[in-house]
Amino acid sequence: MTELLQYEFMRRALLAAVLVGLVAPVIGTFLVQRRLALLGDGIGHVALTGVALGLLTSTSPVLTAAVVATVGAILMELVRVRTRTSGDVALALLFYGGIAGGVLLIGLTPGASNATLTSFLFGSVSTVGEQDIWIVGVLAVGVLAVLAVFGRELFVLCQDEEVARAHGLPVRFLSILLAVTAALTVVIAMRVVGVLMVSALMIVPVAAAQQLSRSFRVTMGLAVFIGLSSSLGGLTTAFYSDLAPGATIVLLALAVYCVAVLSGGLLRRTAKRRRATPPSTAARSPMDTMIQSDRGRLTP
Repeated sequence: MTELLQYEFMRRALLAAVLVGLVAPVIGTFLVQRRLALLGDGIGHVALTGVALGLLTSTSPVLTAAVVATVGAILMELVRVRTRTSGDVALALLFYGGIAGGVLLIGLTPGASNATLTSFLFGSVSTVGEQDIWIVGVLAVGVLAVLAVFGRELFVLCQDEEVARAHGLPVRFLSILLAVTAALTVVIAMRVVGVLMVSALMIVPVAAAQQLSRSFRVTMGLAVFIGLSSSLGGLTTAFYSDLAPGATIVLLALAVYCVAVLSGGLLRRTAKRRRATPPSTAARSPMDTMIQSDRGRLTP
């Protein structure tokens, strides 16, 4: 670890990995609850158009990606709400329009190389600059601040949109807010894992956490822990093994998911056997109490 910290670009990369591992699973928990697991992929393709626009105009690709991804997320939500277009079709429009716009603008950019495009598609820690860290840091603080203020309202929206509307919540505003925070999260993570794999770090840690808990808050906490561990562990492994950092991070998160599936199944079978045992012959353990209290739908 000491050797890793000797390099300035790795110190920047580690800081970016911490921000990604913290923010991506948090917003991913809400997306999974609302069954929008593929939203990150669609926004990632739109962010590619923003990256290409930044390269074409010789400005910060991260900043232009944030602007374009935000606009794309808002348009997707408006198309879904104001027209008869379903959510999956709106996501498909993001996919196709984003990747087509990115490829077109990259082709118009003088001096743009395949290496430049690849670094944004799959992540490249060596190209994370100081300006990128500042932009990513500000975006991360903004995303966490939004969730801190509107977290409970977003939870109700993700559980049941009709219930949220019946309680007088601004459903359209909250839907757009969730899409925008997802867009900013994609931009935060793309410098580490790339736009093509950014959705994995938003969804896989949450899926792994759900194998171990049914509580919304516990699931989010476990997802953040898994996301941070995968980001830092994958980046460190990639440094010492000369591997692609984005792919290593995602594969490590998938490995944790596999372990969580096995562990969760074992815990549920054990809990089921204990619940089937009469109280006179087996005392209730703290684990039983926790599992019993978390049965049913996720609660905040």
